[in-house]
Amino acid sequence: MNAPTTTNEDLLYSVTDGIARITFNRPQARNAMTFAMYDRMAEICTEINADRSIKALILTGAGDKAFASGTDISQFRAFKTAQDALDYEARIDRVLGTLEQCRVPVIAAIAGACTGGGAGIAACCDLRIGTETTRMGFPIARTLGNCLSMSNISRVVSLVGPARAKDMIFKARLVEAPEALALGLLNEIVPDVETLQRRADETAKLVASHAPLTLEATKEAVRRIRRTLSREEGEDLILKAYMSEDFREGMDAFLNKRTPNWKGK
Repeated sequence: MNAPTTTNEDLLYSVTDGIARITFNRPQARNAMTFAMYDRMAEICTEINADRSIKALILTGAGDKAFASGTDISQFRAFKTAQDALDYEARIDRVLGTLEQCRVPVIAAIAGACTGGGAGIAACCDLRIGTETTRMGFPIARTLGNCLSMSNISRVVSLVGPARAKDMIFKARLVEAPEALALGLLNEIVPDVETLQRRADETAKLVASHAPLTLEATKEAVRRIRRTLSREEGEDLILKAYMSEDFREGMDAFLNKRTPNWKGK
């Protein structure tokens, strides 16, 4: 089954010989995610679950500067109430949960920056291939002053452990490719974007040739093993961050390219 790529959109989707591909297509914005892009990605995963002809899914970003640099900060300008914050985190949990439960192996082909929500997407993938320029992390402690969703905290801790998760987030640092490989954030590093796309295709074809029920059972078993915090367990943390003066300050500073003045309230 082949599906033509849709052009002139922020998210491109195609299927060729049973291999699906999603491309985050905002290179001018380092592939920052809009709410519509998140929702479309979830829709595609649902479509894939119903189409047994699809055997694997590749996620990648347009260009060589970024896989995805997180949620487009301008999307937060409309936040006024506590419910806005809770609704946003509910949306992210739903979308990333749908991606994580996609029945086929999901491969992230990561060039350049993979940060914030983009790193959250990558953490949901089964295999992550990077280039020598790949950098991964959640720099929100120096940018927005918000917090990760409870599901994303759970995923990061599952991948790298609690001490390394806190080290990354507390220091707001981006992990370079060699360290990401050592930590398990990446499974493999290749030299450049051209090799990355070729390697992602090769890996997708390899896993697509294997017994699908073995892969599905393994994927779901691993997902069930991991303890995931619920939204309800973290509502107080979400509201503390998103309803704070610091979050407003961080958003304004980011959009106006200045250093934020944190007040801790």
